[in-house]
Amino acid sequence: MAQKPSIPKGTRDFSPTEMLRRNHIFDTIRGIFSLYGYLPVETPAMENLSTLLGKYGEEGDRLIFRILNSGNFLADTPSSVLTAADTASLTQQISEKGLRYDLTVPFARYVVQHRDEIVFPFRRYQIQPVWRADKPQKGRYREFFQCDVDVIGSDSLLNEAELVQIIDRIFSTLGVNIIIKINNRKILAGIAEMAGAGERITDITVAIDKLEKIGSNGVRQELLQKGIAQQVIDRLEPVITLSGSTEEKLRELRVAMSGYAAGLKGIEEMEELSSYLAMEPVKAPVELDLSLARGLNYYTGTIIEVKAADLPFGSICGGGRYDDLTGIFGMPGVSGVGVSFGADRIYDVMLQLGLFPDQAGSSTRVLIINFGGEELPALMKMAGELRREGIATELFPEPLKLKKQFSYADARQIPFVVIAGSNELAEYQATVKNMKTGEQTTVSLPAIPLFIRREKPVL
Repeated sequence: MAQKPSIPKGTRDFSPTEMLRRNHIFDTIRGIFSLYGYLPVETPAMENLSTLLGKYGEEGDRLIFRILNSGNFLADTPSSVLTAADTASLTQQISEKGLRYDLTVPFARYVVQHRDEIVFPFRRYQIQPVWRADKPQKGRYREFFQCDVDVIGSDSLLNEAELVQIIDRIFSTLGVNIIIKINNRKILAGIAEMAGAGERITDITVAIDKLEKIGSNGVRQELLQKGIAQQVIDRLEPVITLSGSTEEKLRELRVAMSGYAAGLKGIEEMEELSSYLAMEPVKAPVELDLSLARGLNYYTGTIIEVKAADLPFGSICGGGRYDDLTGIFGMPGVSGVGVSFGADRIYDVMLQLGLFPDQAGSSTRVLIINFGGEELPALMKMAGELRREGIATELFPEPLKLKKQFSYADARQIPFVVIAGSNELAEYQATVKNMKTGEQTTVSLPAIPLFIRREKPVL
């Protein structure tokens, strides 16, 4: 017997029902991005490794999928490299490209490459898959979609406020209750400086970003393993775990950081952002979380992360300010800020909470029963009229027994079935059945499109 085919771990097939639900998420996100004036772009699935490496920290670099060079890529590889059993050295010889790890770094590359075509500030959104060689687990995949929205070429914190509004509007439209957490990389730098380890900011932020996942003991152990002194850790902990409202935390930090310029600048930015959000409040709670670090090296200011309020789930959206990401590609001094929506995690949250609209289970709104014979021309004409009116319609392909055709409509979650046999057609009318309620209504043929549009069945 032939072995049953499979797909790589950490990837998934999507059935028609799943795709319709995913498209509900994508369409909602795309529509709100456009509402705020953002424009779509796409970049290739693969990038040069020189573009990707060194932008995500040591851990991120290890998770980039490498692509082998074309042709006989071993021919020019020195035998010393082949026999050394050194994966890193060998990879440099045989792989020049990799699958994109996120959409932000390719976007920075795009901006630099197309700088003469872009009007700044440039507002873009991008909805495409990314790949990470991570250990697959619940809510974490090796291939997944990101929905990014960024504005680049502006230092204004109004952009951060607008992104918080976009986050709130998208999740409110999808029906997901959320908590929006914010922090500032400059505040983290100030905390590290206060603790006497300002030069170790990267190691510290990577560790404390795992606080929720591995707990305070786990963070403490990781910091110790990285050579952070115990007295530094003792100074960090009470600051990172400050309690109270955002305003109270900022007041305490301002006192504690009176001599640290970077930390004070971060506090000022958080206060300014809070003032903008007060002018146009959002529905979701917005909290200052001093343990939030989002351990990517390119963040320089505001950091944003979103959690589902009703499920113990990982981040479903996150991002922040990056002041000079384009500088690594030869275009310094261009600030940007953006957030990324994790479509796959949002899908899992909505599925667990039962938030998908029932009509997302089928794209077809009407099934016309096929009686065959002399009725067929009129039924085909009816299907054409409904489609011209923008109503997704199927004409069952064979004149099978009515029970089988109704079973098909039920299994496909098609909300309406139109029955028009010779008697109905002779009277220029049809019977429309609501598959949820079972109610049947006699409708004149010209009035069927209007009738269908007015009805809103819940299957």
